[in-house]
Amino acid sequence: MTKRLLLAGIAGLLLAGVLIASQGATSVLGAVAAIGAGALWITLLRMVQVAGAGWAWWVLLPGGGGELLKVCVGLRWVREAINTLLPVAQIGGEIVGARLLATRRLDRGLAGASVLVDLLMQTATQLAFAILGVLLLAHFGGNAQLILWLSLGLAALSVAVIGFFLAQRFGGFELLERALLNLARRTGFSALAGVSHLDRGLKIIHDRRAALFGAGALHLLMWFVGAFEIWIALTYMGHSVGYGTAITVESLGHAFRAVGFLIPAGVGVQEGGFVVICAVFGIPAPAALALSLAKRVPEIALGVPGLLVWRVWEASLPERHQRRGATARGCGGKR
Repeated sequence: MTKRLLLAGIAGLLLAGVLIASQGATSVLGAVAAIGAGALWITLLRMVQVAGAGWAWWVLLPGGGGELLKVCVGLRWVREAINTLLPVAQIGGEIVGARLLATRRLDRGLAGASVLVDLLMQTATQLAFAILGVLLLAHFGGNAQLILWLSLGLAALSVAVIGFFLAQRFGGFELLERALLNLARRTGFSALAGVSHLDRGLKIIHDRRAALFGAGALHLLMWFVGAFEIWIALTYMGHSVGYGTAITVESLGHAFRAVGFLIPAGVGVQEGGFVVICAVFGIPAPAALALSLAKRVPEIALGVPGLLVWRVWEASLPERHQRRGATARGCGGKR
């Protein structure tokens, strides 16, 4: 699987390279340079979005205090870094986040359930945001064929989101939990025991409807905050647009990236999507590519430190120290 993801990432990089070369690397880099200090504001906005998403995750957890809020925000940073910079099909961060959250004296089933529900809230609100983008694109007189294909893609995603919700709400994960626990007993693979009480955790979270609404509202708000990244970058490049246009470009950029979710960080897919979307508003391709590159600045600026924080977090886990101690004692016994 990792090999396939690496190949997909390489293909995405080649596509991005071809797009930049076709428009002239000098023109694209010149547009990127024009953004200048705007990249700092974009990075600060991304920090707000990550913190807001971490807050939304915390809202889902019953009885979470201020200390747990800090943990959720920090782990959300780690999740984003892993999903963005590593070839994990944008789900590896959720697995790591659930496991690390469980180390904070939280029931493993509840920790895993909170990540699943958080992912549902994130995807559902992203879908709603993308649908708004298609409606705005139609309002601005976008290409009818593009609107049709985007609508079909979002319709398919809607079916997937509804299925994900039904599986969580009506016991679909209970069957998965039983199968994995049976496998753990047969194989002795103790790591699978972490799914115990997953279905119970899902029921606890889904019964807290006010928390679900609050988490969904926060995620949706963060999508709208992200549109300011588009507005800032285009303004610095000399392409003044309204906030409605920025929302359209941002939301449809997410739609294109969702289609290429198997490609790490949506490399190439995002760039091509921005070229298509920006053309509707008369924004030249070099500026569209520079816009995509500008949005990748915070992914690197925040992602690299996020990966380092993850490694430090992993090294500080008590059970890891216990395993190392047991290994050392075992090696000593063999001598």
